[in-house]
Amino acid sequence: MTDRQTLLDDADLPTSLVADPAALPPLADPGERRGDMLYRRFGRSGEMISAIGLGGFHLGKSAVGDGEAVRLVHEAVDRGINFIDNCWDYNKGRSELRVGEALDQGGYRDRVFLMTKIDGRTREEAARQIDTSLLRMRTDRIDLVQHHEILRYDDPDRIFAEGGAMEALVAAKQAGKLRHIGFTGHKDPRIHLQMLAVAAERGFHFDAVQMPLNVMDAHFRSFAHLVLPYLVRHGIAALGMKSFGDSVLLKSEAPIRPIEFLHYALNLPTSVVITGIENQRDLDQAFEATRSFAPMDQAAVADLLARSRPYALEGKYELFKTSSLFDGTAKNNDWLGDDVETVSKLAPVME
Repeated sequence: MTDRQTLLDDADLPTSLVADPAALPPLADPGERRGDMLYRRFGRSGEMISAIGLGGFHLGKSAVGDGEAVRLVHEAVDRGINFIDNCWDYNKGRSELRVGEALDQGGYRDRVFLMTKIDGRTREEAARQIDTSLLRMRTDRIDLVQHHEILRYDDPDRIFAEGGAMEALVAAKQAGKLRHIGFTGHKDPRIHLQMLAVAAERGFHFDAVQMPLNVMDAHFRSFAHLVLPYLVRHGIAALGMKSFGDSVLLKSEAPIRPIEFLHYALNLPTSVVITGIENQRDLDQAFEATRSFAPMDQAAVADLLARSRPYALEGKYELFKTSSLFDGTAKNNDWLGDDVETVSKLAPVME
């Protein structure tokens, strides 16, 4: 039986597989160590952010009480995490509300680099979501706002269209409501490249890009191999996420310790690795990861990836790539807003 790589080569088709998974962009600087935390530069800016970021989705889960979420934020910041992730749609706004309550106490807002994401694809809807996030998080500025879930090839065109969401973010930045602009996505690295290409064609330079970076991504439709090199070359902050795939990667029972999942992501040239923290164990593990992190050479990375390879080749455990489970905007299309006026005027009658 002919192996599948030969079939792919013979057919001259693009492949989801990676020839040498360990041939990854190198980590030039592990960061500045302060206590148990490492701090890395945020893209082209001079700002230093914690190498581990506090994931917002988990803070809003129903299993986490309001008081416990506030406590976790306070302890994370007191121990050295200064990057906080969030999104306009997380847990119907509960994630932003809880973070807002935590940051409104004791001067915590001024101690963190605050990020959130918006789903709106039109100027009007994006502007509404930005203002809603500001109110929920009890702040007059957000350090980084990102276009969320760039999952479709037409998302870049919608965002950069006349009357599209980018106009809202640029206007909000000019008004002082936000400081940096980025985008996120988890579906396919080629869609990330499309977003970057459309931005470049329009003369726009993103400050940050968020994407899955984990020990299985290195083998299959790899963001680390296809997107990360571009970000490094152009000084765009790389924000890693889904180190554990919301625990799904651990269910593979690959012979990899949980802390190695975090060490792998930290060993890439990321500005921050965002991880879900919903209890004390998760918080302690995050600090143990940075405390014990030492840069790995290519041989060590190759050994780690050899252990993940049998579980990774078809994306079985990276459900965010191969299923709709993580696609919030696909299930809630109204979050994106209506088509922009120019599209509405051109659209034929579809009934």
